[in-house]
Amino acid sequence: MPKLNSDEYKSFEDIRQVRENGTEYWTARELAPVLEYAKWENFSKVIDRAMLACKNSGYDVSEHFPEVRKTIAMPKTATKTVTDYELTRYACYLIVQNGDPHKEVIALGQTYFAIQTRRAEVGDAFNQLDENNKRLVVRGNIKQWNQLLAEAARNAGVITDEEFAIFQNAGYMGLYGGMTVADIHSKKGLKKSEKILDYMGSTELIANLFRISQTEEKLKSDEVSTAIEANNTHYEVAEKIRKAIIEMGTTLPEDMPKPEKSIQAVEREELKKLRKQGGQLMLDE
Repeated sequence: MPKLNSDEYKSFEDIRQVRENGTEYWTARELAPVLEYAKWENFSKVIDRAMLACKNSGYDVSEHFPEVRKTIAMPKTATKTVTDYELTRYACYLIVQNGDPHKEVIALGQTYFAIQTRRAEVGDAFNQLDENNKRLVVRGNIKQWNQLLAEAARNAGVITDEEFAIFQNAGYMGLYGGMTVADIHSKKGLKKSEKILDYMGSTELIANLFRISQTEEKLKSDEVSTAIEANNTHYEVAEKIRKAIIEMGTTLPEDMPKPEKSIQAVEREELKKLRKQGGQLMLDE
């Protein structure tokens, strides 16, 4: 999935607002100039078309386009009350879909809000999964990110198998309070052939996914060029994640319970269920 760290999308991020309950919204009055609509009359027509699309899609228009009144400043200290809307992400997506297709910023908006909407859909779907399927999804993501991390590590000077083992060990030590791969194996009661990641619950897997993805990004952004520096980077990133866990007062990775079943066993069971039900298994979104 594309990353939303481009300056092209910054204007959409700048005007995003978050309520006290954590829900996000964009005001129509702020979105209009970002989409290069100088006149509210023209933009309100786009909003009307977006509302109709929302209604025709079977969604509640008032939920996605709640109308509010806003007071704006006028010349000579006068004020004026105008109509505004607190738009959901989906409402913004419909607006850019119904905007002027000749504007480059409209195309950017379509990409931005499509990606944001897809992320939310994936997040909602993930939250509805049971623990075993959450493990499957996150473990699949880790496999993909580990490939990216391995490539970034090679580019940083981690070349041999021995160097890569040391590099991986550094990450685990940072996240697990100095515990090595061997220490974690021992604590979890794993055989030498069994992979640590295959015997983690979803929360522990997510902590490791964050370690892996952030280290990959850090190696590239800092242009790390030696194996020693790469090891230090992996350790420091992981250690910061551990400190954040400590500050939040949640369970440390080494103290998280070990699942009874390996990822492979869970996968076999879920595939068996899938064949019986004729449904679709959510893997590696």
